Amino acid sequence: MRPPTLNIFPSKPMHVEPSSSKAKANIELVSPQTSGSKRPSEPSMELANPRNETASAPQPPKPVKRESNRKGPTSSSEHEGPKTPDPKTLRRLAQNREAARKSRLRKKAYVQQLESSRIRLNQLEQELQRARTQGMFLGGGALLGGEQGLPVTMNTISTEAAMFDVEYARWQEEHHRIVCELRAAVQEHLPENELRLFVDNCLAHYDQVMNLKSLVAKTDVFHLVSGTWKTPAERCFMWIGGFRPSELIKIIVRQIEPLTEQQILGICGLQQSTQEAEEALSQGLEALNQSLSDTITSDSLSYPPNMANYMGQMAVAMNKLSTLEGFVRQADNQRHQTIHRLHQILTTRQAARCFLAIAEYFHRLRALSSLWLARPRQE
Repeated sequence: MRPPTLNIFPSKPMHVEPSSSKAKANIELVSPQTSGSKRPSEPSMELANPRNETASAPQPPKPVKRESNRKGPTSSSEHEGPKTPDPKTLRRLAQNREAARKSRLRKKAYVQQLESSRIRLNQLEQELQRARTQGMFLGGGALLGGEQGLPVTMNTISTEAAMFDVEYARWQEEHHRIVCELRAAVQEHLPENELRLFVDNCLAHYDQVMNLKSLVAKTDVFHLVSGTWKTPAERCFMWIGGFRPSELIKIIVRQIEPLTEQQILGICGLQQSTQEAEEALSQGLEALNQSLSDTITSDSLSYPPNMANYMGQMAVAMNKLSTLEGFVRQADNQRHQTIHRLHQILTTRQAARCFLAIAEYFHRLRALSSLWLARPRQE
């Protein structure tokens, strides 16, 4: 008998590709028969039917296993308890809490600033109303009606001086806000590095008013020396267009105790050098005043004057008067150096108390002026 011939030819046309499921079923049905009957014919089947391999190739068992492996750790981690946050998350939470705390401080200081501004506005309205009833114009500092009934012209100020008054009023409002923030920071007992930011901000704000004064000193130095931009009580303690540094040191030393021995030596040296500079400037200003008086009275004071002599005297006096700007600049420079030197000698917390004491001192002088102007008059 002839051995049975293998049916290696497909029953369907070759150009028709069966689906993957049908190909898989055919392979499963054919493979056991062929493997059971004759093994040596398997290579010939693989060579003769390559399309069956291509049809059965696109089945991906391995990615399924990988997905199951990927899902394994996540499903197991879901059953575990909550993990401890990493240091980065903890640091971010701490920063958020610190930012929220600073925001509350700023809001509190802003509310205090609004309240103080409201009180100050009421005081200014009362002072203006009282000044109008008494015939006095506070902004220009001129008396509209003299005691003897003689007409007095209103003092006019330059444009630069008027701009300085506006900018100085803004500076005072901003300074009040900065001082409120500094006071809140001191009361909160902030660390030294955080408190130093508020102290440096207050120190930089003092530098701003020095720059404003240096600008107006070039154009209208008399406006600074006269002190019309200050309240009446502040004008009583003025020295060459501002506060006297040595007196300010005496006031604040009692507010920043206790001091170390090195700090005491530093403050004593600062006070001595400041007093020497003040005496030199005061003597120079007195000499300037005497020289101006001698120049003006060098000719007879008869009226009408000799115009030639008169104009010559005025030219010499103007020349001498130009040195007044130098005196104001040196006095402001002495005030500036005193504040910065105190900041260097003291610790951060002591410097904060120092700036708060200075602000409170001038605030009380302004309050005294308001109370004096609002006092009941005896008719």
